[in-house]
Amino acid sequence: MAVTDEAIEKIKGMIVSGALRPGDRLPKESELASELGLSRNSLREAVRALSLIRILDVRQGDGTYVTSLDPQLLLEALSFVVDFHRDDTVLEFLAVRRILEPAATAMAALRISEQQVDALSAQLDKLGDSPSVEELVACDLDFHRGIVQSSGNSVLCSLLDGLSGPTTRARIWRGLTQEDAVAGTLREHRAILAALRDRDAEAARSWATVHIASVEQWLRSTL
Repeated sequence: MAVTDEAIEKIKGMIVSGALRPGDRLPKESELASELGLSRNSLREAVRALSLIRILDVRQGDGTYVTSLDPQLLLEALSFVVDFHRDDTVLEFLAVRRILEPAATAMAALRISEQQVDALSAQLDKLGDSPSVEELVACDLDFHRGIVQSSGNSVLCSLLDGLSGPTTRARIWRGLTQEDAVAGTLREHRAILAALRDRDAEAARSWATVHIASVEQWLRSTL
């Protein structure tokens, strides 16, 4: 494993230094192993590991390439790791969302276009006043993803996308067990949307905080 780690660090060094850039094809295995002073086997293991976290793209019959290194691609690994969360860590995920998502919503209030606001409004209108819990949660995910994308920060968007998964089950359970949870969520969505339309960053931040905190408070009381 130590030899593989060394190989990973050497390839990483080539990418960080700019010797290999996004989209570049790596030299042939024998050439790269010789250049880096590695065995072909350790190099092969390093390439396999880096492909799993979307640093490298192994194309059968074509070679190995550096990926685009876009944040959304690289942070897919976060989503994979997050899937292994335990139920007792859901509150911690919600706490992180409560820190990041209101900030992203405030940023979106200053950047979002009228067309984007109208699209979010149409999404809520389509959902109606009495959706099923599953429909509401699916809409909730899309609604907040659309807002965060409007913040203009792709890293923040990818982070929050990866963090939203663990809280989905908690939101469904809340909708099924807490009286007025569906109506409350719809009201909070409308309040966030109104703040976005008014370009009121602080109101948008506050309502996003209330929205996440309400789920967090309910979950804390049930654990």
